[in-house]
Amino acid sequence: MLYPTATDWRIAPRKKVMLFGMSGLGKTHLANLLRGGGDWFHYSVDYRIGTRYMGEFIADNFKFEAMKVPLLRELLLTDSVYISSNITFDNLAPLSTYLGKPGDPDKGGLTFDTYMRRQDQHRSAEIAALADTAHFIARAEELYGYRNFVCDTGGSICEVIDPDNPEDPLMAELSRHVLPIWIRGSDAHTAELVRRFDRAPKPMYYQPDFLRDAWATYQHDTGASPGLVDPDAFVRWTYARALAHRAPRYAAMARNWGISITAEDVAGIRSPDDFNALIAAQLPD
Repeated sequence: MLYPTATDWRIAPRKKVMLFGMSGLGKTHLANLLRGGGDWFHYSVDYRIGTRYMGEFIADNFKFEAMKVPLLRELLLTDSVYISSNITFDNLAPLSTYLGKPGDPDKGGLTFDTYMRRQDQHRSAEIAALADTAHFIARAEELYGYRNFVCDTGGSICEVIDPDNPEDPLMAELSRHVLPIWIRGSDAHTAELVRRFDRAPKPMYYQPDFLRDAWATYQHDTGASPGLVDPDAFVRWTYARALAHRAPRYAAMARNWGISITAEDVAGIRSPDDFNALIAAQLPD
């Protein structure tokens, strides 16, 4: 690891970490807290995906919908209006809206082929955004003077690498530059994430084989044809399966390249000093 012992971590003049785990367990909250402490650069992988790598796809989708409205069509064709997304670290709705949900078009669903094409775009974008980490570490210090760095990953990082392969090229490269830290949830957290998702289901990225199996199984179990699948019902059903699918993958990532902390630990952090002490406590002396 980048910091093999607690002493290495404590005396390091530059602390560089990567947070991973399910969305909703505190990754972005913790990254924002560190950034607010003054000497940490916050690199959001999802923000990079939605701006640098999928921004054009997202904007073009907005324009496609706008072209259906006669007034907006005329304004677009004469370059009289400008359409863009307004993604922020805390509001990634344009990205999730573009990913969409498969199913009944009358309920906002996409064809499964379109859905899978957008999933594949996200996969390529996520890999590229993660690979940009080293560039942003250097950029953060050279351009802005930040010595410490936190990479805030999306929940789907475990889907774009091989967590059981210690030689996975992307994770091997990332672990040369950052300490991977898994924020681990309890059974109670999992239940709360499911309840929260149930209230407001949102699109996510899933591993292709997992998604194809889920799509086929859901239709078999419900008897719904592809064009009549309720998009929200499908993603709710899939999300619960995804939690179980991802947990061992996160665990393997922590085992092969990093450490783990709990969501309760994160909730108790009030300052960068608290964070530094917590990480030191997870490393051998």
